[in-house]
Amino acid sequence: MKFPNEGAEYRRARDELLEAEKSLRKQVEQVAAQRRRLPPGGEVPEDYAFEGDEGSVRLSQLFGRHGTLVAYSFMYGPKMAKACPSCTSIVDALDGEAPHILQRASFVVIVKVPLARMREHARSRGWSHARLLSSARNSYNRDYGAETADGSQVPMLNVFRKDGGKVRHFWGSELVDAKTEDPSQDPRHVDAIWPLWNVLDVTPEGRGTDWNPKLAY
Repeated sequence: MKFPNEGAEYRRARDELLEAEKSLRKQVEQVAAQRRRLPPGGEVPEDYAFEGDEGSVRLSQLFGRHGTLVAYSFMYGPKMAKACPSCTSIVDALDGEAPHILQRASFVVIVKVPLARMREHARSRGWSHARLLSSARNSYNRDYGAETADGSQVPMLNVFRKDGGKVRHFWGSELVDAKTEDPSQDPRHVDAIWPLWNVLDVTPEGRGTDWNPKLAY
């Protein structure tokens, strides 16, 4: 492929980049395949009861017609005056994708605040598809990496698998807390499902080092 008026230097550099992009795509696919080969995870310690639009609902009831449940833990806890801007950016995108996701897996967004507070935030964002749940009355957040010992909230993506009568943990986005000696590594852990950064990564300015999404601009 060539674009109008591009120079030879640009094309050489772009072709080198293309090889790197092909390698990255292949690595992403290989990592996804490695993830799918994980042995069975731990059985959930209890059938957590969440607060949903329909009242109390158990974890085992969230799968619907699917055997897989994708659960995003959204940073919005009792000590927080406002919802997390970064988590909001993520769900801004996932809300639109939810009807597509639901063809293959169940998908929910879990917060620690009472459901009424999250509904208010959802209305302000125009969300209409993501299923919202509150874990205010259970230990789910603490058990699955979304809450620290002092009650601070942590963003976390967890996937569960229902096999027969058992619900097991399949995978969690542990990159959020992975140790690294590289100071340039940001603890973002769900870039693969966060369109914002993927779009900015293809711009000349990139994603930047001192900018993050906000609730309003």
